[in-house]
Amino acid sequence: MIQTIDLPQYGSSTQYVKETLKAYRGQYILLNLTGREVTITDDAAERMKQFAESSGAGMVYSDYVKTMGADAIAPAPLIDIQAGSLRDDFDFGALVLITPAGIDAYLASEGADFKTAGFYQMRLAIQRVLPIVRVPQPLYTIAETDFRTSGQKQFDYVNPRNRDVQIEMEAACTEYLKLIDGYLKPGTGAKVDATQGSFPVLASVIIPVRNRERTVADAVKSALSQQLDGPYNVIVVDNHSTDNTTQILSDLAKADKRLVHIIPERTDLGIGGCWNLAVNDERCGRFAVQLDSDDLYSGPDTLQKIVDKFREGGYSMVIGSYRMCNFNLETLPPGIIDHKEWTDENGPNNALRINGLGAPRAFYTPVVREIGFPNVSYGEDYAVAIRIAGEYRLGRIFDELYLCRRWEGNSDAALSAEKVNANNLYKDSLRTTELQRRINTNRNN
Repeated sequence: MIQTIDLPQYGSSTQYVKETLKAYRGQYILLNLTGREVTITDDAAERMKQFAESSGAGMVYSDYVKTMGADAIAPAPLIDIQAGSLRDDFDFGALVLITPAGIDAYLASEGADFKTAGFYQMRLAIQRVLPIVRVPQPLYTIAETDFRTSGQKQFDYVNPRNRDVQIEMEAACTEYLKLIDGYLKPGTGAKVDATQGSFPVLASVIIPVRNRERTVADAVKSALSQQLDGPYNVIVVDNHSTDNTTQILSDLAKADKRLVHIIPERTDLGIGGCWNLAVNDERCGRFAVQLDSDDLYSGPDTLQKIVDKFREGGYSMVIGSYRMCNFNLETLPPGIIDHKEWTDENGPNNALRINGLGAPRAFYTPVVREIGFPNVSYGEDYAVAIRIAGEYRLGRIFDELYLCRRWEGNSDAALSAEKVNANNLYKDSLRTTELQRRINTNRNN
């Protein structure tokens, strides 16, 4: 019979994980990552074992069912792990099977002694030498205890209360990247000379929009109120809005010639495609600066602070900090998202572990024209950011520059489980591609 042992995904030390696995060396073991009661189907352990034996896996996980209170149940399908699935919060569900080979792989590995990152360290050690396999069928049931929306959960990793844990997770990921030749040494990023070339204006604020009649005027007025020591414009790509957005923008453009209102010829553009259209427009400035159609700049000096940062250090990209707020600009938890986990020494490596890099995002236009955005409406910014972080210098501003307004109209306010899975699968694919590019570069140098 396969034993089930409680081993939390967060909070398990290296010592505890290794001692637990040593006690079951040569055996299969089920780990309960939640500490909560799990109702296992009769064939769950055997089914996982079959998958392990046929695939040579070191670790196996499966889909499950969650109870939502009373008689309500909901399927909880998971996603397949990829080489770039380096998030420490990758969802393995509540139960994972560790095989004898998986136990040996971790016990044979070397690394730091962590207080809280033991499970993450273990799964990376297994992932380095053995497959980790998902069983695409529900094998157990567990009660749901976190009823927050996806929009509320997505910022857990930048909550200051979790900072000590995140430091350890970063260290564990960095260890792993060094072992697989995916690590970037400090100073790897290339500097650019942002004074080269001729542009019609110093900066352009880029706003892709579709059907945001309630918010777009506020965003545009926030952009047009900036005070900059050079000319700038605001390029709004109106992606075939069907509400009053187009008329609002037309009226604003008549009142202020700095507003460039573009309606694409193509009808298949995502947010990334709208960005490509804007940055490749002949009216785009030397620096292209992001502003979502829901959001606002914190003050009239946001654009100046970003341009000043570009002038400091040969950066190809600059990212600021933002404050979460409601429609009335009242602060929402966790407040300011400053991504202070970023360091010039290790930020490019840690970028492969975390799910976002912050806002507002600004680019040296020639570089972003060369790299280009994927034509999608999720993760398009992250795709460009991790590529730039892997090749160029990336500058950070830890002061608040931007107001991220959360309201019922946000596209990511309350996503379905299927959409969350699709988003995570896509971002993992971006990490996989960038990780392999870095490995190839390191091995060829």
